Parts: sequence; C-alpha cells; structure tokens
Amino acid sequence: MPDLSVVLAGFLDALTITNFLYILLGVTLGQVIAAIPGLGTVMALAVAIPFTISLDTLTAVAFLISISKGGTVGGAVSAILLNTPGSAEAAATTFDGHPMAKKGQAGKAMKYSLYYSIFGDVGSDIVLILVAAPLAMVALKMGPIEICALMVLAFTVISGLVGDSLIKGVISVGLGFLIGAIGLDPGYGTPRFTFNSYELYDGIPLGPLALGMLAVSVIIREIAQMNRGSSGGSTLTVLQAKSQSVTLKELLANRVVAFRAFVIGTIIGAIPGLGSSTAGMISYSVTKQSAKDPEAFGTGDPRGIAASETANSAVVGANLIPLLTLGIPGNIGAALLVGAFVLHGVQPGPLLFENQGQLVYGLFGAMLMANVANLGVGQVCMRLWAKVVTAPSTVVYPCALIICTTGMYLITGSPMGVVFMVGAAFWGYLMTSFGYPFIAFIVAFILTPQLEASIVQAVRISGGDWTIVLRHPIALALLAMSGLMIFYLLPRKRKAEAAAA
Repeated sequence: MPDLSVVLAGFLDALTITNFLYILLGVTLGQVIAAIPGLGTVMALAVAIPFTISLDTLTAVAFLISISKGGTVGGAVSAILLNTPGSAEAAATTFDGHPMAKKGQAGKAMKYSLYYSIFGDVGSDIVLILVAAPLAMVALKMGPIEICALMVLAFTVISGLVGDSLIKGVISVGLGFLIGAIGLDPGYGTPRFTFNSYELYDGIPLGPLALGMLAVSVIIREIAQMNRGSSGGSTLTVLQAKSQSVTLKELLANRVVAFRAFVIGTIIGAIPGLGSSTAGMISYSVTKQSAKDPEAFGTGDPRGIAASETANSAVVGANLIPLLTLGIPGNIGAALLVGAFVLHGVQPGPLLFENQGQLVYGLFGAMLMANVANLGVGQVCMRLWAKVVTAPSTVVYPCALIICTTGMYLITGSPMGVVFMVGAAFWGYLMTSFGYPFIAFIVAFILTPQLEASIVQAVRISGGDWTIVLRHPIALALLAMSGLMIFYLLPRKRKAEAAAA
C-alpha cells in the first residue's frame, strides 16, 4: 500500500485551479456532446485526446475522465426528450424517461437521471479507490507466465461477450493481433509488416487508429444515413423541459433500486469487455423482473430511470479497476485512456502504483472533483442541453470531421497521421457493417505488445518447455477459466445467432 504521505500529496496535486478548470471544461463538453444523438462519449474522448498533448499528465487524464463522466449525464437528455439516446449507455433510460417526458415531466425525469447518475458514479469511484491498490499488489506477484494466462482469459472474455458472434469476436481479436504486430519484433528487433517504410517501424500509432475507428467511422456512417434519408434529426420533436424539482423523499423512495443498480454497474464495469449500455440494460431488466408491478415500467416509472442511470454511471469508475491494476482496458473508454497515458509516457498496470502512486491518487482526487462539477453543471445547464439536441446534423458532423483531422495532424506532426486515421475509419466502417466488434479489435491491438513481451520472457525463462505452466497453479487456473468461458459462451452465441436468423 502507498504511504499516507503519497496519498495526501496526490489528492493535494488534484486541488489546483488549473485542474478544476479543465475538469469543469471536460464535464461540460461531455454533457453537451453526449446530448447530441449520433456523437456520444467515445467520440468526444477520441477527439479530445490529441489536444491534451501539451497538458500535464494529471490534468490531461483528469480532463478526459471528466468528459467520460459528463457523457453519462448528457446521454440521458436526448433519451428523455427525443426517445433517442445521445450515447449507447442511455438506451435503457428511454424506456421510462421518454414516457415521463410525454406526461409533461421532462424536467423531473432529467433531474432523476442526474441525481442517480451522480450516485452511481461517486459510489464506483469509492470502490475503485478502496480496491485498486490491494489488487495492484496482488498483480505485482504475477510473473510472465501468469500474465500470459491472464491475457488469454481477457481476450476470451472480450471475444465472447462483445458482439453477437463468438467466431466474429475471435476474428476481431486475431485482426487486432495482426495489426498490433506491425513494427519491430520485441524479441529480436527485426521489422515485421513494415514494407520498408520507416513510419511503420514503431507500429501503427494508437491515436490515429482509435480516432479513425471510433469517431471518423461513425461520422461516415451517419453522413451515409443522412444521404439515404434515414437519419437527419429533422423529424424529431423536442419536448420542452419545464422547471420541476425532485425532493429527497422521492429520491430515497427508490434507494433499494439505486443501490442494487450500483452493485450491478460496479461488477459489470470491472469485467473487461462489458460496458455501460450492458449494465443499464441488465439493471433495468433485473429491477423490472423483481418489481411487484412490472407492468408499471415503460409508462414513466422513476424506478426505470434509477435502475438505468445508476448502473451505467457506476461503470465509469469500475472500468478503471482492470486498467490501473492489470493494464487491461475494460471497455472502449478505458482503451482510449490507455492511449492518453502512453501519450504522456505512463504505462498503466500494477507498477503504476509503485512508481507513480502520487499520480494515481491525484487522479482519484480529480475524479471526486469531477463528480461535484458534474452535479453542478447538470443542475445549471440541463435546460440548455435540451435545446442543444436540436442542432442540425449537417453542421455537427462536418465540424466534428474538421476537428478530428486537425487534432490528428497536431498529435503526429505529419500527414501520415491523417492517412492512418482515414484508413482506420474505413476499416472501422467495414467491421461495423459486417458485424465484427471493433472493441475486441482495439483491445487486442493495445495489449499485443504487452502479450508479446510476456511470451518472450516466459519462453526464455522456461527454455521452450511448455510444461512449466503445470508448475504455476495461478496460470493453470486462469487458463481453465478461459476454457470454461468458451464452453459457456459458445452455445449461447449459437442460440442468439439462430434467433436472429
């Protein structure tokens, strides 16, 4: 465990005017961008990363996490007003949020979403602060063989849980390995797949790849839908958000629902491969099934909003547990944070607590500050976001594309960065079109260097004798869990594919 002096120094580092202003800016951007249908938190993060290169490490990561936190609040605005979630995690909020708005209680529904979202977020942050350091100490005891087995388990979980097909998930992971292997071999230093291009000796940069697949590809898809006339936003009618208050008594009436949703969201957030939208859906389903009057759900019941918003916000802090303790991103947002850490010369993982404990606890302090800012901005600006959701797509998407291109040129300082971004955008568009989960691809791409390094170390330690695994019980247990996961998920995926057909 870090010394108390390190913990206090980290929290004091977060309490600066500069950090607070960037946290406030991040929360505001997250809320307003997530409120616009078609954009979302992931796009906001991908676009913002290049502009943090000149910032201090703590300020940059705090700014990005604040965007993520703000996005969980902003996504509910359009879900309630337009029945169209601004970000995927707010999908379950539409079930009762929009019916409540149709009853003339749009303002009340948005207040419910704000308060329960903050509750879930704060709770998961506290869990992260309490468990991260002990888990990191356990992870430090793991050698290369255990790390290899852990990576296998992570990829198995991600391949099986993301998307509708286990086979497509495995293929996406394999493609991520292939692209991640471009560059110099970590064992012998020989170039691979570089085609005699010196730009590829360091591999494909994460920034252009993430920005292209997560932001530009979405913009291309939305523009294509606009051209086909299937999406433009012109047919949506905004319900005006009247000033309506929510009392403490009304909030506490759903305390059991909110606490259960917090537990569900925290557990799901800590499992790599799942995400906020999954947490919201599962929590809503569990709450409805356990209610004495399930028929009330879908008619504007506050319990539906509490179940969805608390759970999807609880993921924000919990998905940093595997990232900070093991170096494994839990979802796309965490994967983008890996890029931000690497951009500033910091490698996430168990050694982060040992080598840069003050930075980690500074980050924890910034996360708590972001929750306060999130509540304040939501209280003041919620009615303003209700007007922002009507912004025309013909203006929003071209502006976003210009920002992406400018940011990528700034971060790479070369036109090749823009070329990589455009190539990744079309690659992401094709993967999405054919149903291949790009989250599995990106996570595999990010973890490939660490997996290769662990394999090289394990081979050198064992002298090529694979039976050494039998003398490492932790590695055996992790590999056994991977096998059980395959046997558990494969039949379920086949049933899902058959039902979809």
